[in-house]
Amino acid sequence: MTKIALVHDYLTQRGGAERVFELLCNFFPDADVFTSVFDSKNTIQIGDRPVNTTYLQQIPGAAKYFRLLAPFYFSAFRALDLQEYDLIISSSTSFAKAVRKRPDAVHVCFCHNVTRFLWDTETYLRHYGTYRPLKPLIEPIFQAMRDADLSYSQEPDLYIANSTTVAERIRSIYGRPAITINYPIDSRQFIFSDQKADYYLSSARLLSYKRIDLIVEAFNWLGYPLLISGTGPERKRLEARALGNIKFLGHVSDSERSSLFADARSVIVAACEDYGLVPVEANFSGTPVIAYGAGGVLDTQIPGETGVFFKRQTPESLIEALLDANQVDWNFQAIRDHALNNFTEDVFYAKISKVIDQVCSEKRGQILSQTQDQASAAVC
Repeated sequence: MTKIALVHDYLTQRGGAERVFELLCNFFPDADVFTSVFDSKNTIQIGDRPVNTTYLQQIPGAAKYFRLLAPFYFSAFRALDLQEYDLIISSSTSFAKAVRKRPDAVHVCFCHNVTRFLWDTETYLRHYGTYRPLKPLIEPIFQAMRDADLSYSQEPDLYIANSTTVAERIRSIYGRPAITINYPIDSRQFIFSDQKADYYLSSARLLSYKRIDLIVEAFNWLGYPLLISGTGPERKRLEARALGNIKFLGHVSDSERSSLFADARSVIVAACEDYGLVPVEANFSGTPVIAYGAGGVLDTQIPGETGVFFKRQTPESLIEALLDANQVDWNFQAIRDHALNNFTEDVFYAKISKVIDQVCSEKRGQILSQTQDQASAAVC
């Protein structure tokens, strides 16, 4: 019987990476769970399964200030004893890939991204501005951590990326190939409608990199009705620039969000996302997507069938795409079928099962070959 360990960077919040880890926990119900720091009140549901943590769990305030512990995570994961496990599945944007295993064991890493705060520090500090004044102090630490990150990136036997964009980052920075398996959404949370209302929708956190500003500018020019759901620090600035055809909804409930997606003429995405769940959510609702043509949408959208891309992050380019989309006779059922055929949990589970079986089989073959070679050498 294969003994399995599931390992995640830290379980202190509920984001996209944690959602994928929750799927892995559901798919491997008998696996043991490991993480560095665990906060049961603010993260995914693990059920009654015990969560094994590292020494960092004992530090007061660790769950709240988990980002400040960055220099210690690699050593914490290296200290975990996973020698009894035949298969280790890590879910990581940074540290969990560093865990150690037996030579004959298999380590598959679901890598949601390379360690962004190390390899794209400027962008990271823009998102978390409170850390910017500390840059002169943390840069030497980050440089040492980059060396460690490169070293520990060689630990997994196989990388699985959520998009070809992330797979390319893994290849270029870590020098490792990666298989792309697009992550699913819970299709039960979305409803289908082929009767579209007279509005467009943007659903995103109101952060600068989401480029809601260019969406507002484009709709100011066109005068089309636009609804914007989501909250964030950019809201006041964006509201001050928006004309009367644009309405900010703030936070909406899951049921309200589902109805908004189903009834919208199109969902607008202006950011370059590593993967991006919003376009897939729109497709489950039978709604086409108008998106900046870079990043994860290149994996999830079919131009002219499920959406339209614009080439530059400018209001002018978005306006051109909006006008092009108006000329398309959208097949809303086909848009939903595209999502059902490619991005359900069942499709995701079938893909990872096949890949893991393959890498485990290849590992056994390598060990058998090495054993035979050693036996031949001994005879000689």
